[in-house]
Amino acid sequence: MNSSQIEASTTRKAKLAIDGGTPAFAQPLHVGRPNVGDPTRFATYMHQVFENRWLTNNGPLVQELEARIAADLDVKHCVAMCNGTIALEIAIRALGLSGEVIVPSWTFIATAHALAWQGISPVFADVDPDTHNLTAATVEPLITPRTSGIIGVHLWGRPAPIEELQSVADRHGLALMFDAAHAFRTSYRGRRIGSFGQCEVLSFHATKVFNTMEGGAVVTNDDQLAAKMRLMRNFGFAGFDNVVHPGTNGKMIEASAAMGLTNLESLDEFVAANKRCYEQYALRFDGIPGLDLVLYDPAEENNYHYIVASVSDASATSRDRLVEVLSAENVLARKYFWPGCHRMLPYRDEMDVILPNTDTIAARNLVLPSGPTLSPDDIDTICDILELGARKSL
Repeated sequence: MNSSQIEASTTRKAKLAIDGGTPAFAQPLHVGRPNVGDPTRFATYMHQVFENRWLTNNGPLVQELEARIAADLDVKHCVAMCNGTIALEIAIRALGLSGEVIVPSWTFIATAHALAWQGISPVFADVDPDTHNLTAATVEPLITPRTSGIIGVHLWGRPAPIEELQSVADRHGLALMFDAAHAFRTSYRGRRIGSFGQCEVLSFHATKVFNTMEGGAVVTNDDQLAAKMRLMRNFGFAGFDNVVHPGTNGKMIEASAAMGLTNLESLDEFVAANKRCYEQYALRFDGIPGLDLVLYDPAEENNYHYIVASVSDASATSRDRLVEVLSAENVLARKYFWPGCHRMLPYRDEMDVILPNTDTIAARNLVLPSGPTLSPDDIDTICDILELGARKSL
C-alpha cells in the first residue's frame, strides 16, 4: 500500500487531528487499561468479606488467592503483598542482599528503587538488543567483591536467559531472583515463570494482565524463605504479641484478593483478547518501513499483554513525533522505560554508565494500547496512523 492509499484509508478525523482537528477516538485509548472480570463474581466475594468482617491480616480470601496462584504456577509458596514494589523490597531483604546488586537499566524504575531504598547500590547492566533482557555476557564483567546478587527481569513477559544467569550466580556465589512483574502466565521451556531463581516477584497492579487493583506477590519453592517473608510482611509477628523478626506492613487486603479471585476466573479471556490484538498488530506491521514489532515465541505460553514496537530511522516520522501524533488522536502510546534507569535523576549523577543497547532501545521503543476493550477497527485506525507516519513525515 503506497502513502496516498494509506492516507485515503486513514479516517478523516485522524488526519484532521494531526493539524489540530477532531481526534480519531472520542475517548483516550490507554496502554495498560485495567482488565476487569465479572462484577457479579466480585460482589459475591465482597459479600464474603462483609460477612466475615475480616478486612486484612491474612484473611481467607488472601489465603485462597495464594493457594490458587501457587497451583497455577506449580510452585510451593505464594506470599501475597500489598503491591509489587513492597514484594521486591521484602524479597531483597529476605535474601540478605547488600552492597551491590546487578540489574538491567532497561526496566521499570521500581526494580532499582527497591534496592536503593534499602541502601543497596543498583549496578546497571546492558541488555541484549533483540530480547531486551540481561545476558551472562552483560552481567559477569560487573561482578565485584561487593556484589551480593543479580535481579533478572522477564521484560514484556519474555523470559530472561534463566540458565545463563543461574550459571553466573552459581559460579560467583550470588543470589539470583527475578522481577517477573510482566510475566504472569508466561513460560520458559514449557514451565511457567514463578519457580526460577531463589524467588520471583509478581506485580498485580491495575495495569498488568492480571490485577488485584493493587497488589503483588513473591513466589518460591524455598520453605524457609517463604516463612521469613510471611513474617516480614506482618511486622515480624509470629502469633499474638510475639515479634520474632524485623518487619513492615506489606499485607494484601481482602478487597484486593476479591478482585484477584474475580480476575483469575477471567484470565483466559484477557489473554485471548491480548493475543487477538497482538496478531492483528503483527499482520498490519508487516511491511511498514521503520516499524518492527517485538515478537513472542509461539512455542511458549505468553500473556501478550505488551504491544511493543521499535521505530528506526527508516520511518519518515521519528518515534517522539509519532507519540505526539498518536496522542493528538487520543491514542496514548508510551515510551516505556525511557530513558532507562541509569539516565533518571536519582542515578545519573551518581554513576558514569555506558549502556549502548539500552540507549538505542530507549530511543526507539513505543508501546501501544491493547486489551479486551480494543476493537479490530481501533487497531486498524492506530496502524493506519502509524503507517502514514512511517511513510510520510508528519
